[in-house]
Amino acid sequence: MHKMAKSHIVANVPSIVSKLLLFGILMATITTTGAQIGVCYGTVADNLPHPREVISMYNQQNIKRMRLYGPNRDALEALRGSKIELIIGVENERLQDIASNQASADDWVQRNVVTYGNVNFKYIAVGNEIESGPIAQYVGPAMEKIQNAISKAGFGDRIKVSTAVHPVILQESYPPSKGSFKQDYRAFLDPIIGFLVRHNSPLLLNVYPYFTYIQNRQSVNLQYALFQYPSVLVPDGQYSYQNLFDAELDAHYAALEKAGGGSVRIVVSETGWPSAGNDGSVTNKDNARIYNQNVIKHVKGGTPRRPGGPIETYLFAMFNENLKNGDPTEKNFGLFYPDKSAVYPINFN
Repeated sequence: MHKMAKSHIVANVPSIVSKLLLFGILMATITTTGAQIGVCYGTVADNLPHPREVISMYNQQNIKRMRLYGPNRDALEALRGSKIELIIGVENERLQDIASNQASADDWVQRNVVTYGNVNFKYIAVGNEIESGPIAQYVGPAMEKIQNAISKAGFGDRIKVSTAVHPVILQESYPPSKGSFKQDYRAFLDPIIGFLVRHNSPLLLNVYPYFTYIQNRQSVNLQYALFQYPSVLVPDGQYSYQNLFDAELDAHYAALEKAGGGSVRIVVSETGWPSAGNDGSVTNKDNARIYNQNVIKHVKGGTPRRPGGPIETYLFAMFNENLKNGDPTEKNFGLFYPDKSAVYPINFN
């Protein structure tokens, strides 16, 4: 954060110069604040530092935003009085109960939000990466019930309710203007989109150019995925794309526009690149550092389709998580090791 110039320093400077100087500092401050990035605090591990130490790390690194995947009592206690903006998740396994019972939603909000009134809640993510299936029908109704609960509790103006999705919901994504949602997902998605429009809430989107590249090596350029392609690679009518991150976001914006959600803003609730696991030529510390550092730089501006910017973005994740299931890369998305040392150098400013 830039400090304002002390008045005695500029007292003898002509007034117009003073005003221009102060205006420039103010704009720099606004730009810096607007572009601040968040980091997801995943806890699927048995060797992580105590949450009080983690909150201290966020402050030391100047990380101003955090995503928690569920109500973590120790983390919420440690966040009391902090200025860190928080996304807190409603657990997938609670969705059916909350969707069918306002009292359950009220209780969840009372226990996990109202109890921590001096925590800087920004969003409640009702479910994470729910796909079309038995649980999907409960997401929209659960969002409505959580919205009712935070409104009753007096937080309706301060906290936005959403859900976190991932690109499996898209039918088409290339070129980005062709973006559209899968037809069989529309019954699940349309109520969510309607809710977001009515409440002026953003859609939370987990975006991973890494996985897009790994699954489509024959057709996707690695430099394009790492923000390193030197020129436009994908022309798309009036828009043109030099990186995969923007292309994936804009495919979702195009899909939202076609589904009546043209006013909805996207928040990137996860993105990242693993530093180890599988093919070392792609999955390594150098590429992870390049990707994440470029994300931090890039999201100060918007996308070709939505050039306003900045793009609120959360890197995944704070730590390597040794109990994650699945592919070995899943354990290696962390920016830090559990002993708090950096996996690779990165600058959050």
